[in-house]
Amino acid sequence: MYSHMMVGSNDIAKSKAFYDALFTSVGGKPGITDPKGRLVYMHNGGIFLVTPPIDGAPATGGNGMTIGLAMASTEQADAWHKAGVAAGGQAIEDPPGWRGEGPSALYLAYLRDPDGNKLCALHRK
Repeated sequence: MYSHMMVGSNDIAKSKAFYDALFTSVGGKPGITDPKGRLVYMHNGGIFLVTPPIDGAPATGGNGMTIGLAMASTEQADAWHKAGVAAGGQAIEDPPGWRGEGPSALYLAYLRDPDGNKLCALHRK
C-alpha cells in the first residue's frame, strides 16, 4: 500500500542540507531537485520527498505524525541521529536506545527536522 512520503519545508536549502546528511549517513545519495523544485530521495526501494507546500501556506510538522525509517543496525541508527543533529535537526524524546524487552524490543532514535517533522530511526533485533 505504501508508495512514498512527502514533507513540507519552508526552506528547501536548509532541508537539503539536513536530509542529505541524514540519508548519506546510512548509505543513501544526496537528494535531487525535480523540475517542480522538490527534493527527491530514493534509497532501498523507498521514495522520500521534500517540498514547499503547494497551497502557499507555511509548512508545519504534522501533529501526532511520525515518519519511521528502517535501519540495518544500532550503529546505523546512531550515525543517522548524530548526522541529523549536526545538520540542524533537534534530538527529541529519550536518547537513542532500546525500548521494550525480548524479541519485540526496538532500537529507536528520534529527531525533528528543521520544519518540525518528527522522524524516527528504527532497528529491530
